[in-house]
Amino acid sequence: MKRLLGSVVTVVALSGSLLASSAAWAEKYIIDTEGMHAFVQFRVKHLGFSWLYGRFNDFSGEFNFDPQKPESNRISLEIDTTSLDSNHAERDKHLRSSDFLNAEKFPKATFESTAYKPTGDKTAQVVGNLTLHGVTRPVTIDVEHIGGGKDPWGGHRQGFEGRAVIKPNEFGIKMVEQLGPAAGEVELFLTVEGIRK
Repeated sequence: MKRLLGSVVTVVALSGSLLASSAAWAEKYIIDTEGMHAFVQFRVKHLGFSWLYGRFNDFSGEFNFDPQKPESNRISLEIDTTSLDSNHAERDKHLRSSDFLNAEKFPKATFESTAYKPTGDKTAQVVGNLTLHGVTRPVTIDVEHIGGGKDPWGGHRQGFEGRAVIKPNEFGIKMVEQLGPAAGEVELFLTVEGIRK
């Protein structure tokens, strides 16, 4: 009986140790938007003559990062489309209007990843669903892991950059009709620094 109880205790202890080890790797991070260490930016060609740059000032999100099990990595983002900022008030008003984003009707855009596929030591492709202008479509983001570790305030951080190209007309946003064929694609740039929970 003592041997049986001892075996049970040993199994429970080992199971607890394995679970603790697994939990230690399954780290969740909150994107640091308050410290302005994260950005959602874009650029699109204006009439094929120049680049128009902009960003979304208000967004939030979180991600899971496990360097040992990259298949378990996840990210989710929620973007306030009414916070679009291209450094020109009248243009911003037009871009938020029903001619483009229709931010009053669709004030939120979201991205939910479905897969994380490593392509190198610090690079990967994040596949997921982008909901924009009331339309959900698959998007692939090319990602680079910039680095991670302890910060000066006793926390732990991880940082990534990502780039994706989307076709606004596929989301019902008439960019080509408004700005010409060169505006058929919009480049998205994501800079994400997360604080471990």
